[in-house]
Amino acid sequence: MEANPFTAWNLGMIPMISGAKTRSISAENPTGAPGSGAMAEPEPEPDGRANPARVLGKGWKARPFIGIAAGATATLADIEGPGVIQHIWITTRPEAYRTCVLRCYWDGETEPSVEVPLGDFFACGHGLRTLVNSMPIVVNPVGGFNSYWPMPFGQSCRITIENQGEEFLRLLFYQITYALTDVPADAGRFHAQWRRSMTSRDCPEHVIVDGLEGRGHYSGTYLAWTQLSNCWWGEGEVKFYIDDDTAYPTICGTGTEDYVGGAWCFAEGGQPPQVYSTPFLGLPLARQIAGEAPRYGMYRWHIPDPIRFERKFRATVQALGWWPGHRFQPLTDDIASVAYWYQIEPHAPYPVFPPMDERWPR
Repeated sequence: MEANPFTAWNLGMIPMISGAKTRSISAENPTGAPGSGAMAEPEPEPDGRANPARVLGKGWKARPFIGIAAGATATLADIEGPGVIQHIWITTRPEAYRTCVLRCYWDGETEPSVEVPLGDFFACGHGLRTLVNSMPIVVNPVGGFNSYWPMPFGQSCRITIENQGEEFLRLLFYQITYALTDVPADAGRFHAQWRRSMTSRDCPEHVIVDGLEGRGHYSGTYLAWTQLSNCWWGEGEVKFYIDDDTAYPTICGTGTEDYVGGAWCFAEGGQPPQVYSTPFLGLPLARQIAGEAPRYGMYRWHIPDPIRFERKFRATVQALGWWPGHRFQPLTDDIASVAYWYQIEPHAPYPVFPPMDERWPR
């Protein structure tokens, strides 16, 4: 039995030898071509600084990063398939987490299948560095972004980062490792979409994703929640509307902290919320600082329990707290989310991506 790169998470498959070809793209090998790494000449850095490798010369870390001008888009990967992206590592300054937009295009698409602010894609919302120790997303000290989401493609793959900020981004380090291999006909393409809304008392509900069309399965949610009311904020249910659901969903949870595998407000005896980060569930951020609105980051990866759909899909989360007299209080909170899923292409058009003034972290 030959190994398959799609089964790499199965430890029992590690000894099996595969015919897939391993390639890796970085600033030191922008094309990923064999024998083409570390070939850069030690030229001055993008901002004019002298290159640290100017004495050692070619082959000695002469181009470990790139810079992106304000308003410019850098193509990190442009690959001919078939193949599968296996690991993405990126690091940059926190100021770029919401100003830079990560996009992925599969098989010649003109519209992206992934369109998410850089930090939020790696479960670092609010423009804040957060340690994450999960299976598909890992964020290590200090701000080392890692994605292990398998991203198959047939004919081609293109990955870009756009700097929508007003300043030159001097330091963007990255490495994208992939396998050139046959891709099964039933392999869905990876998708991720970012949304943000301010809930209201009239409509205390945030739409995580809507308008999905086609056949696939929902694979994960990241929520960056800014609390704008006193006391507890997480009584709202997470709901999944599958195929022919209309007013009422097929899947309905019991509370926001319950959805990410926690319980009882994440806290014990009046203490602050306890952060945690596990393979599939986590609250890695619970920031409560005097003078700031409380901010939370949480995730649930539907890897062992994907939510399958045949035609349509929609997901929402309510923003509910408590009023006196044991009554639910509809809340006005600031909620941003990333929805992750796989589906057979083509995908339905995404909403217009929000401009910078709608993405600034509060």
